[in-house]
Amino acid sequence: MSTTPQGPSGPEYLESSAGSPVAGPAGSSDSRKRVIVLGGILGLLAVGGGAAWAASSFLSTGDQPARALPASTIAYASLDLDPSGEQKIEAIRTLRKFPAFADNVDLDTDDDLRERLFTELTESGECEGLDYAADVEPWMGDRAAVAAIDTGAETPAPVLVLQVSDAGAAEDGLATLQETCGGDEVDSTTAAWTVEGDWAVIGETVEITDQVVADAEEGTLADDGDFQRWTEEAGDPGIVSMYAAPAAGQYLADMFGIYGESLDSMRGMGEIDPGTTDSVTPEMEKAFADFRGAAITVRFDDGALEVETAADPGQSMMAMSGLDQGGSELVSDLPDDTVAAFALGFSDGWFTEMVDTFAELGGAEMTSDELMAEMSEASGLDLPTDAEALVGDAMAVSMGSGFDMEAFFNGGPGELPVGVTIQGDPDAIQGALDKVAAQMGPDADMLETEVEGDRVTLSPNADYRATLAGGGSLGESEAFDEVVEDADEAAAVLFVDFDADDNWLARLAGEEDPEIAENIEPLSAFGVTGWLEDGVSHSVVKLTTD
Repeated sequence: MSTTPQGPSGPEYLESSAGSPVAGPAGSSDSRKRVIVLGGILGLLAVGGGAAWAASSFLSTGDQPARALPASTIAYASLDLDPSGEQKIEAIRTLRKFPAFADNVDLDTDDDLRERLFTELTESGECEGLDYAADVEPWMGDRAAVAAIDTGAETPAPVLVLQVSDAGAAEDGLATLQETCGGDEVDSTTAAWTVEGDWAVIGETVEITDQVVADAEEGTLADDGDFQRWTEEAGDPGIVSMYAAPAAGQYLADMFGIYGESLDSMRGMGEIDPGTTDSVTPEMEKAFADFRGAAITVRFDDGALEVETAADPGQSMMAMSGLDQGGSELVSDLPDDTVAAFALGFSDGWFTEMVDTFAELGGAEMTSDELMAEMSEASGLDLPTDAEALVGDAMAVSMGSGFDMEAFFNGGPGELPVGVTIQGDPDAIQGALDKVAAQMGPDADMLETEVEGDRVTLSPNADYRATLAGGGSLGESEAFDEVVEDADEAAAVLFVDFDADDNWLARLAGEEDPEIAENIEPLSAFGVTGWLEDGVSHSVVKLTTD
């Protein structure tokens, strides 16, 4: 072990290979191959293993890997292997409800997940001879992250960050991991690491890892304004946190620009058809370049698995498709025995906005007006008027109880308790439906409707159509309340009640495989909610169990 002084006020770095550079010349394919080998091993140990046991992890308070990375980080994904914490308990309680997990994973709340991981590795023969107590436990911490760093090179540098409890032991431990787990393809020049303070930064060369640590001294990712904004927008911390910086968009734009130049060059050399359309247009490149950031958090909360996303609305389907509030209210008023429903709210002029976006980002050879006229002629509808009338201010597609696959196959769509509820101007909705029905011939009876106030319901099943028209109070049910985010201005809502209709999914699965049914049965409900608020596109995915 050796140190490299960084000036009177700089940190001391611990380097692998006795202070010598540990990677071959830049661009060396052998070096890159060895780097990938060790990177894969360490990624499996710190991140892949965390994914395997993520459901029993907890993103606890304290310093996170973002404090070991510079503000120039382009993309970041962190994971905590801390075996304590409320979320870990919630996760294990949840997962033990599933027989497959309980039978195959002997995991207790006080288990050291790192030790369990290394036990699995050694038993599989991947790291034969590795001693957890001697080689890992003395130095490896609970937190890890992978990141892409802008080091000024043509492409971002991938690095792995590991929390360490003892810098000297970490140096020895990493060397042991390299030697024990790498096999014949790994030697002392496989990869580099720089240990500074409580963190080990692992990368392709020591120059890269040294620069990452030095740049972090000038300003960390944790203190970066964009990082703070987007991770806060993504809600409370969880077992996994991911972040994409605004620079990620520019990087993608540049990458696609290079792709476009290569495509033009290949056309010029006759290697591809000159008429081939670019898959990435300048407008799409600009949309990427204008990206402002995003973050994702995965957490366990009160027995539910949650995935919350906050992102730049410029790349949001809700914004690009003209979605607006209204979806939540409509789905909340569906019948109480609804098994599944999907609802959208629409803003005025949404169809025109969508066509404009398609024409712009898709690089269409015709203007949006020309595209609209062509679509009108092909559909027989007066667009955009009829399209906006057909969906109204909000539309919900739903399925009720009594779903019978055998009846469907024997009797057709009329046997299915499936229908559509549209909120808007009933006369305008019916007028547009009449135009569609005129083109359907004998199948037009599938569009028979019932009207109640400002809502039009249609279903091939007359009984279910009447049930839809009567409405209900689905939004007041416990299952709905648990998985649909409390967002009155939700633009999109998806809801599935697994307990409804006598555990319908487990019941159907049981007809084919009782074991699958047994593992599905603990599922309670699933929900997705999406909305726009204060210039941010939000979405929350929740899955609950009984």
